Amino acid sequence: MTVRSVVLDVDGTLVRGDRPIPGAIETVDRLRERGLDLLMLSNNPTRTPADYADWLAGLGFAVGPDDVVTSGSLTADYVAEEYPEAPTYLLGEEGLREMLADRGVLLVADPDQADVVVASIDRQFTYDRLRETLWALDDAAFLATDPDPTIPSADRPVPGSGAIVAAVAEAAGRNPDAMLGKPGETAAKAVESRVAGRGDEVLVVGDRLDTDMRLGERAGLRTALVLTGVASRADTENYKMVPDAVLDSVAEVETLL
Repeated sequence: MTVRSVVLDVDGTLVRGDRPIPGAIETVDRLRERGLDLLMLSNNPTRTPADYADWLAGLGFAVGPDDVVTSGSLTADYVAEEYPEAPTYLLGEEGLREMLADRGVLLVADPDQADVVVASIDRQFTYDRLRETLWALDDAAFLATDPDPTIPSADRPVPGSGAIVAAVAEAAGRNPDAMLGKPGETAAKAVESRVAGRGDEVLVVGDRLDTDMRLGERAGLRTALVLTGVASRADTENYKMVPDAVLDSVAEVETLL
């Protein structure tokens, strides 16, 4: 069946740190020239989709705000829809705070007032913040943006949301009630609602087996793992699912079309 839509991860797939991966910009251009429907789906919750699109455009990618969905935007939508007017305590960064506030979520600084706790990457994470988040979780819903333990950066991996979420979960003795980014159901529904293709008309391209490839498998989509981020070719031999294709980089995606 012909591919109609391509879902592209960003960190480790299109960019590493602030540098485009060789051939990535040209690949996005060529996919658009073919008339394919593109969606950038990222587990990075630190920027709004509009800011993310501006950043990518500044690097040379043909991307607009409507082309981007992040674990942060999915989380903000989920909290606003499932917990309207609920006092929400955030362990996260300014971009996620902005997205929550823009959707009318009531953000509170006092952990004793929280009915909902959102945990995410926080590059100012401290013991005091962990302590307050633990207190906030007393009788509160526990939501997490995404499970990524690391993020590919220019030179080496850096801790991601999953590392922060794991610390909170360990302290609280409970797992999140919902994980909103890839590979969860909320992210899969977002793909279905935003792309033209269905089933194997949709190709998911990413660098993580446990999120990108797992999302594609769960949703019945085609999958292509790129080796420019977290996963290696050897990892595919030991993982429970096998991608439909393994590529050296996103520059090879056209070979699958």
